[in-house]
Amino acid sequence: MANQLKGFTSRTLREEFPHLRRRLPTLWSRSYFVSSVGTVSTATVEKYMETQWERPVQERRVVKVNRGYVRRLTLTPEQAAALDTQGHAARALWNLLHAWWTWGGKGRRPGLKQADEAIRQARVDIPWLADLPAQAAQQVLKTYVRAWRNCWEGRACAPEFKGRLRSRMSVDVPQGRDLAVTRLSRHVGQVRLPKVGVVRFRWSGSIPGVGREPGRTTGARLVKDVLGWHIVFRTEVETGTPAPHHGPAVGIDRGVNVALALSDGADHTHGSWLRPKEAERLLRLERKAARQRRARKPSERTSNRLHRTYDQIAGVRARAKRRRHDWQHQTTTAIAEKYGIVVVEHLRVKNMTRSAKGTVAAPGSNVRQKAGLNRVMLNEAHARTIDLLTYKLAERGGQLRKVPAAYTSQTCSGCGHRDPRSRNGVTFTCTSCGHAGHADTNAAQNILHAAGLGRVRTWSPAPVGRETSTTRRAT
Repeated sequence: MANQLKGFTSRTLREEFPHLRRRLPTLWSRSYFVSSVGTVSTATVEKYMETQWERPVQERRVVKVNRGYVRRLTLTPEQAAALDTQGHAARALWNLLHAWWTWGGKGRRPGLKQADEAIRQARVDIPWLADLPAQAAQQVLKTYVRAWRNCWEGRACAPEFKGRLRSRMSVDVPQGRDLAVTRLSRHVGQVRLPKVGVVRFRWSGSIPGVGREPGRTTGARLVKDVLGWHIVFRTEVETGTPAPHHGPAVGIDRGVNVALALSDGADHTHGSWLRPKEAERLLRLERKAARQRRARKPSERTSNRLHRTYDQIAGVRARAKRRRHDWQHQTTTAIAEKYGIVVVEHLRVKNMTRSAKGTVAAPGSNVRQKAGLNRVMLNEAHARTIDLLTYKLAERGGQLRKVPAAYTSQTCSGCGHRDPRSRNGVTFTCTSCGHAGHADTNAAQNILHAAGLGRVRTWSPAPVGRETSTTRRAT
């Protein structure tokens, strides 16, 4: 009873006086009932009472954490040509496996041993296929089989052929012991790649297993995008179970005008991912590509000039994408370090960004407006933000909770009255109690309430058709 009373008063005082969280780590010490059989000295009882606030240290369980670190490679023309050859060979090997796997139906699919022997023989008979290292070729087979397993278990779609222009080239280095990763200077490192040699890369941060950093490098993958070749180091670090994060709880509403609106009013916003001159250049390149497409005949192949224009457009968009990723990492790290419990909406982004064009029999309305809204929503990449928050909160002992998203933007966070007319753009004014504030902040507070945190609302319909509500503090 004493512990429950202390816990309730401590929680109430901390909610009404937030500065107590910083100045007083604990308000009350735990109470214990002491009973003895026989004779116990007074000194023993006094020592026990003085040290009753000390809790036994729980044994931390060792956990292996796997993570990838992306670094940009600095290649010579010869090294870039060698990696391009390996990338095309890996793509061709994938297509050969897919054609062999699917041509005869389910009853004629080859086994792993048969496919591995065929790959070995193909590397002997086809010279350009031998440019791909043997371990990388075996990894293509493993990745292909894993793709089918993910499809059968409902986690992904069925594998498809990889086109030369539509797919992203990649080469696996499954074993990390031969990479020989070293740091040469403050911003330069080097790594040894099979059939390429020693390659330098930009050292933009520490890597587990290199130098004095704990952990080990288990492998790598070489990936090419519009900005060039990158290397993704696969690492493994042994760490203990993190202590529980005792920070406050917060609700987050994801939107377009305000990227992340928090229930405590600390919103996280950003500007345009492109500078004005870059946006003008992107628009100019898109118009140029449209003119070049109109000049091409229906059966004519895409010209080299149009391909070059496409590459320039992809370069500008890739720069915006990297800036968005950087903002997401910084923002999610700050949130994970400050808050112990983060509550978000369970949004189905794929359904929300579905086209509104409809069908021939039932055409949609406001198709162009919906297409623009979908483009803006996808540009925010909210799903990636949640993925980053998930693992960063877990590493710091926090929690991520998801609640249904229905009616969070139409409900008043003060009285619980729900009315679509209460929201007018970015302003929320309750038609029942008159509570006014930012609509995204109000929605974030409702998200926090839906998880049973902060203030919990209970209401019942009134006789006149309006909702009356009461509020109580969560216990």
